[in-house]
Amino acid sequence: MIALLLFCFQSSQFAQDAPKAFGQITIDVSKQTPISPYIYGANFPFNSKDPKWVQFAKGFTVARMGGNRTTAYNWETNASNAGNDYRYQNDGYMGSTEEPGKAVSDFYKPAAANGSVSILTVPCAGYVAADKGPDGDVNKTPNYLEARFNKSFASKPGGSYSLNPNTSDRSVYQDEFVNFVEKSKPAGAKTWYSLDNEPDLWQSTHVRIVPQNVGFAGILERGIAYATAVKKVAPGSLVFGPASYGWHGYRTFQDAPDRNDRDFLEFYLAKMKEAEVRTGKRLLDVLDIHWYPEAQGGGNRICGEKNNAETDLARAQAGRSLWDPSYVESSWIADSLGKKPISLLPRTIGQISKNYPGTKLGITEYDFGGGSEPSGMVAQADVLGIYGRFGVFAACHWGINHDRPAQVAGFGAFTNFDGKGGRFGSIGLNVVGETPAANSVYASIDPTIKGRIVIVAVNKLAKEQAIRVSLSIPKGSKAVGYQANVKNPYEPDSLGIDYGSSGVLFSLPAYGVGTIEIRTQ
Repeated sequence: MIALLLFCFQSSQFAQDAPKAFGQITIDVSKQTPISPYIYGANFPFNSKDPKWVQFAKGFTVARMGGNRTTAYNWETNASNAGNDYRYQNDGYMGSTEEPGKAVSDFYKPAAANGSVSILTVPCAGYVAADKGPDGDVNKTPNYLEARFNKSFASKPGGSYSLNPNTSDRSVYQDEFVNFVEKSKPAGAKTWYSLDNEPDLWQSTHVRIVPQNVGFAGILERGIAYATAVKKVAPGSLVFGPASYGWHGYRTFQDAPDRNDRDFLEFYLAKMKEAEVRTGKRLLDVLDIHWYPEAQGGGNRICGEKNNAETDLARAQAGRSLWDPSYVESSWIADSLGKKPISLLPRTIGQISKNYPGTKLGITEYDFGGGSEPSGMVAQADVLGIYGRFGVFAACHWGINHDRPAQVAGFGAFTNFDGKGGRFGSIGLNVVGETPAANSVYASIDPTIKGRIVIVAVNKLAKEQAIRVSLSIPKGSKAVGYQANVKNPYEPDSLGIDYGSSGVLFSLPAYGVGTIEIRTQ
């Protein structure tokens, strides 16, 4: 056990020259909480062939195959519909071959080879694409719903599954799809299943097949039916749902006609609990939501394409809306709450505890923007620390790849901090004394590596900041510092640190992220 001591440094040139340290941050190692290994995930992380990215992507523990394309994906032929992402057309974007499940197997095979869990989307909207063309809006075809789509069902009558399904019967069965995955995936591969994608927006993204909001009752009916089908075929897997797109979806299911002033997530959780009581088995394992911040800075949304100094400031602070009961962002969401804090994680965790205890929390799409900005690196690193601290079970970034160096650098502070695969630990340590508007500090140990402490520090200010962290470091220990770098995200810079028996002192540049590894043995 590491004893806590008041911070005290012996005189050194670094300590003398460093800016005045901000506050007094202490690591309390007596309070330890597990960190889920599945918060370090991404959507489609193994698609790029960039050599440096391929190496970096080994750090992703979860790979999700999601997005609007998956709602009308036909696993029998790999046809899909683009929805309003691209002209509502049917095509072969997900797979030109007619080989059953090829788009999915091409996804989960590299994930399995990497040791990553795959989250696969199970279409629940009732129709999937029947063809791969002609291009353009399917509504150009008379009677297009019957001509251009096949009906999709949760369960196949009789339950006799084939790995080479009948493609001429105009019907697609999702339990047969799950059976295909379970029977054809590599030995030892782990797959979880998501109940479609952002159903609260179907009437917009997929208006050709879902012209009206299906409502609270409609999505619950689908959730129970499709989750039951998945669990029948893959009882040991996890089911994620409802993959809600965002705040208005969580609260109202996008103004569902049968809302009746009820909160959608609370309704969904309570009814899924009732379904477990009725059926004798849990159907929903993970409450799945998406989070794209609506926070504004300098007239720009932080996850939009425009950026200025005020946007940077808002982005660096945006992680606080996940938890901070004192922080009110500038957004329509905060305005709708009477300019009060969003506190997304405590709020949602509280809803789970109230309505369906034991359900895990997943955030399978999120992005805080600033793909090439230091503030984007800061936000990404801060968010990963927050997910670990608050017990999020699984999280997958949307859009991260080699062309978004800020997110790569932010991830790397936890999954590749030394450029050689160094990772944050699996047990979080309590940190006290942070100044949320200025800094965040996350600390960890790893039971498999004795005497190793990893600290990640985030500077949320647009100026240099010195940070000191108090903890007892035994004589003879070694400490090394690394600084995440947006310009070269795969190869961190060195971070100058001063450490002694009472802790560590270091200075981070404006919007900087540093990782410190301490070896006491």
